[in-house]
Amino acid sequence: MFKSEQVNISKTNIPKLAIIALAAVFAVGLFVVGFDQGHIFSLVYGEQAFTDLYIHELTHDMRHAAGFPCH
Repeated sequence: MFKSEQVNISKTNIPKLAIIALAAVFAVGLFVVGFDQGHIFSLVYGEQAFTDLYIHELTHDMRHAAGFPCH
């Protein structure tokens, strides 16, 4: 008699570390585009970064296209 066994082989070998890294990059990108009001550059420039809003001005149109209100 023949005995058959079923073997399952996964064809997706995406490392979990890569998924975590991609999720972290997405989260940081979402913060920068959607919510940053000078917070990132305030680490370097101090309080002046909250009035200059460099990243806000660079991503202004992208914010509106993504549906983030900013003014």
